Amino acid sequence: MASHTDNLMKAADIRLRVCEIVVSGGGGHIGGDLSCVDILIALFDVMRHDPSNPKWNERDRFILSKGHSAEAYYAVLEAEGYLGTESGLSTYGQPESRFGGHPTKSVPGIETNSGALGHGMSVGVGMAIAAKMNHQNYKTYVLCGDGELAEGSNWEAAMAASKFGLDNFCMIIDRNRLQISGSTEDTMPLEPLNKKLEAFGFDMRCVDGHDIEALKKELNRLAKGKPTAVIANTVKGKGLACAENQADWHHKTPSREQLAGMREYTQKYKEELIR
Repeated sequence: MASHTDNLMKAADIRLRVCEIVVSGGGGHIGGDLSCVDILIALFDVMRHDPSNPKWNERDRFILSKGHSAEAYYAVLEAEGYLGTESGLSTYGQPESRFGGHPTKSVPGIETNSGALGHGMSVGVGMAIAAKMNHQNYKTYVLCGDGELAEGSNWEAAMAASKFGLDNFCMIIDRNRLQISGSTEDTMPLEPLNKKLEAFGFDMRCVDGHDIEALKKELNRLAKGKPTAVIANTVKGKGLACAENQADWHHKTPSREQLAGMREYTQKYKEELIR
């Protein structure tokens, strides 16, 4: 596993990379991208996976249910070595590019296509059930956005995960408390989210979603006999000062000046880390 400092450096680089991808592609869901970067880094540090063999049979499975945060997913896959030396990410958002606004299986390391929200839980529960049926030891992780939890399909999947005792399954919630229409609690209240997850039969934990070491600790210790849920408390737009906790940055493109400021901030931050 990477060191704490290495992960902080990686997070800074990936946040900058996300901003570059969104600017070059002319748009993207930058707020949710930036809120989930640390979660993705922690996951790929914990999961069993092999960039040189993306279809390795014993790999852990990961589903990005909040698929509109594809830019962050692509940036992490690039950093992990899945996309090769010429990743092609410069074509993001262009006609016929494999890098669209939602991830597809045409990109190495991506397990399933995404589109309409609320489906990732069901796909992930199916994968976890398959592992049990086939006597395989892989784990399945699903990252959900808190806004998409208004979709009833998530809760049907949660009931199934509990019924079948899927202790090889982990649901992670990017709890940034904002969606395109504003606050999640104004749009469709989720609280008390921890008690709801416990009532659905999950072993429930809360964690700072920007503390990579704390995230790794929770993701490394799945419950026995029941599924695990991790509420990761995050800041939408994390790292881009003008976007933090701003609902209107759900889907927005930084200006060239804002991108230049992000580059400068990233460089200074990394210099501080290594002093």
